[in-house]
Amino acid sequence: MRALAHPVRLRLLGELRVRGPQSVGMLGELLDEPPGSVSYHVGVLARHGFVLEAPERARDRRERWWRAAARTTSFDPAEAHDDPERRLAMDGLRRAVHDRYAALLEEHLAAEPAMPREWVAASTSGDEQLSLTLDQLVGLRHELHDLAHRWAARSDASAPGARRVSLVYHGLPW
Repeated sequence: MRALAHPVRLRLLGELRVRGPQSVGMLGELLDEPPGSVSYHVGVLARHGFVLEAPERARDRRERWWRAAARTTSFDPAEAHDDPERRLAMDGLRRAVHDRYAALLEEHLAAEPAMPREWVAASTSGDEQLSLTLDQLVGLRHELHDLAHRWAARSDASAPGARRVSLVYHGLPW
């Protein structure tokens, strides 16, 4: 959890998942980070199994390429509930993820004026205030998870006109 709870590492892993294998130099340009910093953070991700080397992409021995080890990462905050040290690590990870979601929204809002009108009209965000039982909230969680996975399966970056879209949702009891 602590390996992912760093904003640079979260962004590196996200870019590798979306863009596919990248060299350290390419990742540095994408994130506007120095190569030494990228190498360090990718090394931390590699030690914890989040990324793997992609040596077949390298043009020479000095160039290091990396790929995401998995398409997604999931974690269950309840697993850390009774362990104060794990709960603290989980809290750090969840806050880093939340900060990344907020940054994605800010990036979208800044870019929206330059987007085609139809893409602005197609985007969505919203909220509902619900009164649910525990079983209903569990059911909602499963439905949202399934819906996201169905759309992820339909996702095709090579489709004509396709653009990267972020889907973020929360169902949090108060």
